[in-house]
Amino acid sequence: MNKKLVALAVSGVLASPLAAQAQTANVTLYGRLNLDMEIVQTRLADGTKPNIYRVSSNSSRLGVRGTESLGGGLNAIFQLESSVAGDAGGGTLGGRETFIGLQAGWGTVKIGNFLAPYDDIHPIFGNVPTLNTSILSTAAVWANGTVSKAQGGFDARLGNSIRYDSPNFGGFTGSIQASTGENAAHAMIYSLGGYYNNGPIQAGLAWERNEKVRGAGVKDDAISLAGAYNFGVVKVAGVYERLKYDAGGGSLKRDFYGVSASANLGPGQIYAAWLHGNDGKGSAADGTQVGGLVKGGDTSVDQYEISYTYPLSKRTLTYVGYNRIDNDTNARYTFNINPVNQSGATGGLASEGKPQGVVAGIVHFF
Repeated sequence: MNKKLVALAVSGVLASPLAAQAQTANVTLYGRLNLDMEIVQTRLADGTKPNIYRVSSNSSRLGVRGTESLGGGLNAIFQLESSVAGDAGGGTLGGRETFIGLQAGWGTVKIGNFLAPYDDIHPIFGNVPTLNTSILSTAAVWANGTVSKAQGGFDARLGNSIRYDSPNFGGFTGSIQASTGENAAHAMIYSLGGYYNNGPIQAGLAWERNEKVRGAGVKDDAISLAGAYNFGVVKVAGVYERLKYDAGGGSLKRDFYGVSASANLGPGQIYAAWLHGNDGKGSAADGTQVGGLVKGGDTSVDQYEISYTYPLSKRTLTYVGYNRIDNDTNARYTFNINPVNQSGATGGLASEGKPQGVVAGIVHFF
């Protein structure tokens, strides 16, 4: 009996510091489920254009985040965010924004797996009302977002990353991030951006370089500028982007630009956008392809989108929308989220025709 009492006392002493630490941390469990019903259409390899009926999960997630005061205005921060495949079950533990870091008056430093400063441009012109996700994502053409980093995309979460975010100086903030490929080729990704968000004005300028990511000696660059002004009744935005790849024995380039508008309509919000990617240019051989971008004539693309988001409560919203990606004869773009008819060609995409779809979804935050 005495041995049991001694063991219990020792375990209590050892556990007490851990319990005290747990009480000082502010920990939050959070998540979202975003599911939709879609009818999509594209041209298949046999030339047919059937309607495809789908239920999709769009960036659904479950996470835990927290802070701990270390004294003197310094905080430790952490987040572990996992994807949730709400349509068919499953997910990836820690596969989304997952990091640990330090935060103080001088800014925030974190290390882990997360989006880059280049992605912070997207919400300025992109479809914020529907959470920048589903087939309605406006990163189908921008950033060559359909494909992975290894295939030349710039809209991607970067593992093995270190990032610094500055404090806010009268609406101005800056961010810089580096991600290592951790291989013999010493692949690296660098991303930096500067942003202004004050009153009705939003603006951002970002640059990103993929170095030796698609192959040895290959450098890919992207630079994007976006701005928005909120008139109260309507918010209008514009975006420009230049992509440049080492490919096809030379360079492959493309300019992209677009406009969008968001307006309150009843209790909800309507969003509309027109986005355009020019023909692929540069010194690369005709037909050279990186993702949806192809060198040569008839390789431009237009993206048209309209959506309406309706809140049912502070935590639940519904949305409907239509998206069309109007490829020229030789262009290869498709949806960024839940793409259709991906197969076969260099860069991972076969001829996509003109992918289009209607969607109706519901989201709950918890």
